Amino acid sequence: MSDVLVRLEAGVGRLSLNRPQALHALNTGMCRQIIEALQSWRNNPSVQLILLDHTGERGFCAGGDIRMLAESGAGDGDAAREFFRIEYQLNHLIFEYPKPIVTIMDGVTMGGGVGLAAPSRYRIATERTIFAMPETGIGLFPDVGGGWFLPRMPGHIGRWLALTGARLRAADCELVGMATDFIPTDQIEAFKQRLLADPEAVETLLTEFEGDAGRPPIAAIQDEIDNAFGQPSLEAIFDTLKASGSDWAKAQLAVLATKSPQTLRVAFRQLHLGGAAGSFAQNMEMEFRIGARVIHLHDFQEGVRAVIIDKDNAPKWSPAAISEVSDALLDTIFSPLPPEESWTPLT
Repeated sequence: MSDVLVRLEAGVGRLSLNRPQALHALNTGMCRQIIEALQSWRNNPSVQLILLDHTGERGFCAGGDIRMLAESGAGDGDAAREFFRIEYQLNHLIFEYPKPIVTIMDGVTMGGGVGLAAPSRYRIATERTIFAMPETGIGLFPDVGGGWFLPRMPGHIGRWLALTGARLRAADCELVGMATDFIPTDQIEAFKQRLLADPEAVETLLTEFEGDAGRPPIAAIQDEIDNAFGQPSLEAIFDTLKASGSDWAKAQLAVLATKSPQTLRVAFRQLHLGGAAGSFAQNMEMEFRIGARVIHLHDFQEGVRAVIIDKDNAPKWSPAAISEVSDALLDTIFSPLPPEESWTPLT
């Protein structure tokens, strides 16, 4: 059985992630399959809309093939760079796609799953949606367009999400713009059937099926988030949290203490540069540079060992403190690649 189910039904191009044993985590082959389908439907006048969802009950997409990235990064890195190149081309293709893409974020939507959902025109959350960009916990960084989407969220919520890996449910996804709509899980199948019957009525159907996700919990702490995570440096964020002394601030410090100091610095700079980027493609080219380099570094290898392979959740980060992460290391991670190795969008 294919890892992506591809079919054309009554004017709707359907793409269903079909790797439930891995929570539909993306691999290079899956990204290629989705690109091929989207390219074939792009100029097909009979295709009016794209519907992207998943099979089974276990969530939309938990991320990418992290174990493969680590194994490749421990060697020549060719397979990891190829994955990033293809995945980022897919992210950009969705971002620029001329036809509406409706993505159902039912259940876990993290990492690579966010890269599929965030650039889609319609992003539907359910009461089971769990959104997160948890990459700093394994020595990676919030990629797949995180440098573009996160700094464009209200206030400094995106920076908080990038650094801490905090998880959001549906109401908060709507608040930050990650979800455009909320439909209860028990209504999703009926919505899909109506959409297949009349794809041109997508806006009307979204209004008809729209449910109430409830009050967004982070609305109550938005001022605290902005005050702490809106600081001009990583050091100032830590200082502000320490000075606050609130239970929430203490909890953030405890979470940040588990993250890779190197990756915290990478994510901070990534979001600063991504927020100033003139195009999504410019941001993705930057993220490819970062990805091509961090896969080889100690913290990514160690983070994958601790969280995914040995599961002891006790990574030994090096450098061990943000004060020890040099600007020279960051400059190397972010520096341009040779032209023949650089990332470019699909033509």
